[in-house]
Formats: sequence, structure tokens, C-alpha cells
Amino acid sequence: MERREVALVDLLDRVLAGGVVITGEITLCIADIDLVRISLRALIASVRVEAEEAEDDHQPRS
Repeated sequence: MERREVALVDLLDRVLAGGVVITGEITLCIADIDLVRISLRALIASVRVEAEEAEDDHQPRS
């Protein structure tokens, strides 16, 4: 497999252009008894891309 270096700015541009969803779950338990459960969901996307898609949705179709 060929190794290729990617600049951090290029990587961020690719991620923000398409968007990324990050999910996770944290459970705090003692003696097999769940005390606290936290579910996390985060959507990371460029505002510009989301605004352009929203405008496209409101354009009349011909």
C-alpha cells in the first residue's frame, strides 16, 4: 500500500465538505449497577454546505 501524506487543512476541508457524525456512549457503573449513562451524537459539517443544500431544496423545480 502506498503511503501518502495529507495536510491537516486538506483533511478538514474533505471532512467538512461531506460532514461527519460522531456517536458515543459513556456508562458509569459500580458493582455492575449502572449509575449514569450519557449518549453523545454530534454532527460536524460546514455551514456553507448546509446553507447551499437548504437553498437548493427551496428552488422551484423545472
